[in-house]
Amino acid sequence: MNLSSRGRRVLGAAAGCLMLAASIMGASAQQAGRTITVIVPYTPGSGPDILARTIAEELSRHWSQPVVVDNKPGASGNIGTQQVARATPDGNTVMMTTNPFTNNVSLFKALPYNPQKSFEPIIQVGLGGLALTLHPSVPAKTTQEFIDYAKARPGEINYGSPGIGTPHHLAMELFKLTSKTDMVHVPYRGSAGATQDLLGGHVSAGFQAIHVIMPMAQENQVRLLAVGSRERLTVAPDLPTLDEQGLKGFEVNLWYGMLLPAKTPRGIVDRYNKDINEILRKPDVVDKLAKQGLTVTGGTPEHFAEFIVAETAKWQKVVNEAGITAE
Repeated sequence: MNLSSRGRRVLGAAAGCLMLAASIMGASAQQAGRTITVIVPYTPGSGPDILARTIAEELSRHWSQPVVVDNKPGASGNIGTQQVARATPDGNTVMMTTNPFTNNVSLFKALPYNPQKSFEPIIQVGLGGLALTLHPSVPAKTTQEFIDYAKARPGEINYGSPGIGTPHHLAMELFKLTSKTDMVHVPYRGSAGATQDLLGGHVSAGFQAIHVIMPMAQENQVRLLAVGSRERLTVAPDLPTLDEQGLKGFEVNLWYGMLLPAKTPRGIVDRYNKDINEILRKPDVVDKLAKQGLTVTGGTPEHFAEFIVAETAKWQKVVNEAGITAE
């Protein structure tokens, strides 16, 4: 049967309406009063956990339905991430994640998910600062002095991190590559051990989360040289960036974002994005997160998707050049 051009237009419009209706129905299913679970692939009290609980509380109030946080730590975040990737794409399971989500692509020979294909990005929620930190026994007051000190002692300086492939580890490897220095990595099982041994002088340097290490710097237990972010941090306005200190283009942050399983209807993605953006603009939320050293970002799903692609490529280059593997 041949259709007139008018008939084809009518059918095309009808198809578009059906697609819109399907998206709305998907969003409605997510609003049906079921408990929404925010999976955090890391331990309670971590950066993504703090953000997840803040947003869950606000969403629960805004949507008048239960929103709970479920911590699923293990395997550098892979256990909880895989669970979200396999969840039903109805909007009732969502994930708050951070740097290893993209970094693990380069660190593991095989992942049980694909960061760019197994999820629908919702929003980049916020950023946390990392500071290049020294034990006071290291006689360097600036980044250049530390670089000169390290170059004069290749392979003699130890630096600590919470573990292989963590943002703190990769930040220092990027610093080594950029500054052309040679230092030895000492991995720990978590941030506490790395911080304690830096305070004790068992390791000489490392990147530390700014909100964790700043009180210790104020007591002169450690020395902060610079922050890895592109711009100075509001919590440490007098601390220069590594870019300012001569490492042009250097940028490392702790980042946080939310995603849904792949094939979640666009209506659900947009609803999450709209309401979370509104939450992140609330002054009390901004202030609450600032006290944890976190800066809210927000934005579109497309912006976060582009960020994921860029981060994956950036750290793949660092991991390859440094010869790092988590297995």
